[in-house]
Amino acid sequence: MISEPSGPYRNSTVMIEIDGLRKSYGVVQAVKGVSLRVERGQAQFIIGPSGCGKSTLLRCINLLEEPDAGRMRIGDTRFEFDGRRIPVRAQARLRTHVGMVFQQFHLFPHMTSLQNVMEGPVTVLGLEQAEARDTAEALLAKVGLAEKRDVYPRHLSGGQAQRVAIARALAMSPSVLLLDEVTSALDPELVGEVLAVVRQLTNEGMTMVIVTHEMSFAREVASRVVFMDGGLVAQEGSAAELLDRPENPRLAAFLRRFRS
Repeated sequence: MISEPSGPYRNSTVMIEIDGLRKSYGVVQAVKGVSLRVERGQAQFIIGPSGCGKSTLLRCINLLEEPDAGRMRIGDTRFEFDGRRIPVRAQARLRTHVGMVFQQFHLFPHMTSLQNVMEGPVTVLGLEQAEARDTAEALLAKVGLAEKRDVYPRHLSGGQAQRVAIARALAMSPSVLLLDEVTSALDPELVGEVLAVVRQLTNEGMTMVIVTHEMSFAREVASRVVFMDGGLVAQEGSAAELLDRPENPRLAAFLRRFRS
């Protein structure tokens, strides 16, 4: 069920509100009743061991995976999941203002960097070519790749390709940006250039939900941190509370891996 209220949520400080979200694959419960709130302008980091449900939760927020149960509000649009399929048009409408950047870059190989960034605004939003081109050029400059505008993905480094992917997501003018382990596929020396772009977006007040294993980066820029374990939110709080003073034994054990 979907509703788009025009009243009480329009000026809410909470951009994302999730209540009791569940997602299973057969007998495997990937997300087991997660509740989460993300304020406008926050960078909400989600950490946890592999297989704990982090990426599945992110994909549920963008409706790339349809939850089995629970409720979700993003901006002024609410969803109540009860087993009925969400219409394709409603999914597409949500994704016009909830951008997502993946571990792998998923750039169109036959398009230049500029064309990749222009594609969504032209085909989905109906922007004129000239306006889309101006926006794409500005965004490539923003992520430090103005000189790579006419380069095809096969000639980009991993860090450059991921920055083009971020620019492509931003070209849709999203109100929320979801980042799923955007540095995990990169060589260590390329991680910093992607994190610099994310840091800039954080400073500009972009509402983001970020799944990451970059603990030092989370400590530096996160507004809030959520630790997931076994499909559940096991602990949440400020970066200092979670990363420096973990109360949950599983969180403490998880963090020790990054200090050795």
